[in-house]
Amino acid sequence: MLDHVLFALWFFIPAGFANMAPVLIAPLPWLRDRNAPLDFGKSWHGERIFGAHKTWRGLIAAIIVATLTFWLQQWLVREYGWFSSLAHEIDYTHLSVWALGAVFGIGALGGDAVKSFFKRRVGIQPGSVWLPYDLIDHIVGAAILTLPFVLFDWWIYPVVVFLWLFINLAISYGGYLLHIKERPL
Repeated sequence: MLDHVLFALWFFIPAGFANMAPVLIAPLPWLRDRNAPLDFGKSWHGERIFGAHKTWRGLIAAIIVATLTFWLQQWLVREYGWFSSLAHEIDYTHLSVWALGAVFGIGALGGDAVKSFFKRRVGIQPGSVWLPYDLIDHIVGAAILTLPFVLFDWWIYPVVVFLWLFINLAISYGGYLLHIKERPL
């Protein structure tokens, strides 16, 4: 049972890195001004659809980072026995890096965008914290979009979402301590 949970945590690592990509690339000087919003600045019922923080730059960065992360996972599985035993449920060597990398990136940022849509509807401003949704949106989005590739037992999904909640709390607070983020959450 524990090996199934560890594998699921391992499997969703590209979504975790994809979720961090927009924050990490935003301050880069040559990308700072390339921040076209995903919702093209459109509103619905007087509120922005996603908000200004959801950009095409972030989505592209998420796809690239998720693809590179998944490629690294494939390499680790191929080269090192321990990683291969961790990934025993999937033959990583036969999954398309390009397809699954894109799915992880789109799923992670898509989950974040859907959460932002509902966040706007309940009146929470962009950048404001909405717990626990801000910490699990990318995993839920990636889990939904990866269903055609990998289907876990039903009970693994809530366990993995719960564990990623705490992983993301630690990462978010670490980003704050390293001055990458303005707030701890």
